[in-house]
Amino acid sequence: MRAIRDPHRLLGEGLAAIRAQFRVPDSFPPDVLAAAERAARRVPTDHADWTGRNFVTLDPASATDLDQAFAIERSGADFLLHYAIADVAWFVGDDDPVDQEAWRRGVTTYLPDGKAGLYPPVLAEGVASLLPDGPRPAVVFTTRIAPDGAVRIDAITRAIVQSRAKLAYDSVRDKDLPDGFADVTARIAAAEQRRGAARVDPPEQEVERTAQGRYALRFRPMLPSETSNAALSLATNMAVADLLHSHGTGLFRVMAAPDAFAVARLRQTARAFALTWDDAMPLEQFERTLDPASPRDAAFMLAIRRAGQGASYEAWQPGVVPWHAAMAATYAHATAPLRRLADRYVIRAALAVANGQPVPDAVNAAFARLPSVMGKADARAGQVERAVIDLAETAMLAGREGEHFSAVVTDLGETGARIQLCDLPVVARTPATGVVPGMPLQVRLDAADPIRRTLAFSRIDAHPA
Repeated sequence: MRAIRDPHRLLGEGLAAIRAQFRVPDSFPPDVLAAAERAARRVPTDHADWTGRNFVTLDPASATDLDQAFAIERSGADFLLHYAIADVAWFVGDDDPVDQEAWRRGVTTYLPDGKAGLYPPVLAEGVASLLPDGPRPAVVFTTRIAPDGAVRIDAITRAIVQSRAKLAYDSVRDKDLPDGFADVTARIAAAEQRRGAARVDPPEQEVERTAQGRYALRFRPMLPSETSNAALSLATNMAVADLLHSHGTGLFRVMAAPDAFAVARLRQTARAFALTWDDAMPLEQFERTLDPASPRDAAFMLAIRRAGQGASYEAWQPGVVPWHAAMAATYAHATAPLRRLADRYVIRAALAVANGQPVPDAVNAAFARLPSVMGKADARAGQVERAVIDLAETAMLAGREGEHFSAVVTDLGETGARIQLCDLPVVARTPATGVVPGMPLQVRLDAADPIRRTLAFSRIDAHPA
């Protein structure tokens, strides 16, 4: 979850209330834990020995549920990206207790003070995680990356891999990474630019207590190492999507572009932040001008993410080309099986197709069910994330009741005007009437209730024209 971090646990009571409200599980049932312990003892037997290759992982320093490891080699003018993905399906059988619990959860749910994992820790942070403390079973996607950034699957192999190093985003050095890493990620980025992809990587919001005892939000931009690492996953996911679609099977991640109303509202938000957005410039082009190190640009990047129509899952259908507008490509999720239920089945289908085998019946049946299951899981995770943001915003403004703020109306609704504060990354509503989108306002904070996660503003005056 790229939302609020609370490293000092300043919002403990509010987070506990969110966990209770959304029924975020704090543990696994005993039968699931017992089944996971049994599964953890399963010895890989269907895997090639790839332990001689130099795989590494690149993740947050504190992460222990490592889905991905990678190695890179040259092949003429191309690069081969060997992307090892945790072989969760080796440990989790169809309809066993661990599988049933995963279907109930759908995704790992992240909160600032911890997570509710998709799988028990003995698997997700132990034998299935690609940690460097021993060989691990994996499914290795070998993706060929051409000089122009075009990608395709060369092979998919079940293999035992050995991570040589657990690299961290905030400390990794160029010399720690495999040769060709910079070239590969540059090719992928250039291809995205040519396609017109419009990925938004907003910074994280971190909660901190000020010297005056108040709460404040600060932005932590995505590190270059994170962006580069994400490119490997995106390229693999696109290549997997093309492979599955060409074979008439699969589960795809789809997303429509923001509609005209959302873009119009974003233009009002840009005005609130005093950002210059030329009327003739498309949103995806304007996004590329934003600097996540700038607080106002960072806040606008978060606004873009909130304004999107949202992504969903879609099973293969004859004659339909699934499309992900932000990727400007056909796209699938295959690279995070420890955190997303759907990925386990996409991996199984891709492994079968790449090796000339039929897709298992259980996988085809899962593709029919997963769009609904994942939709509900994503919605629940989104509600948790929104609640955490609301909590942080209200905690930040608590004690500032009576203060005046500059704001801009972004759109109108049945309950009043939606406003964006000009100097803080806060979106709220006010019962103001007689206003239009784009109108600047002065508002007074009447109430900030961190317990209910609600803000109340009232209009006191409009800026002069």
